[in-house]
Amino acid sequence: MVSKFLFLRIFLLLLIIPVIEIWLLIKLGGVIGPLQTLGVLMVFSLIGFWLAKSQGFRIIIAIRDELAAGRMPAAHFLDGILILFGAILLIVPGFLTDFIGLFFLIPATRQLFKRWLRIWLERKLIKGNFVVLRR
Repeated sequence: MVSKFLFLRIFLLLLIIPVIEIWLLIKLGGVIGPLQTLGVLMVFSLIGFWLAKSQGFRIIIAIRDELAAGRMPAAHFLDGILILFGAILLIVPGFLTDFIGLFFLIPATRQLFKRWLRIWLERKLIKGNFVVLRR
């Protein structure tokens, strides 16, 4: 039952996000012009590429240092996953995905998301409705 619900949510996201992206591109293109819209998308992509590269290297170094000290770098692994997710979102053309991707690449906003994720997981665990599926 859970997998059907998850599949439906993912399907809706894959259906709705492109529609929103196209709508935003048309609206912004009508306001600032088509070439300027493409220019803004290119600037977002370049900024995102630079952030993904710099943050990615920073996390790799932090993970290496934690492992060298004999500690498990769980928080850094989560940062690495979020940076990768943000970089993937920046590859997808559009303003919504670029905004979300940049959100995951900027350290301050990534910390906000990690704080929200921790609170959400704690609430799920306290309520007892956190399901772990094993195969």
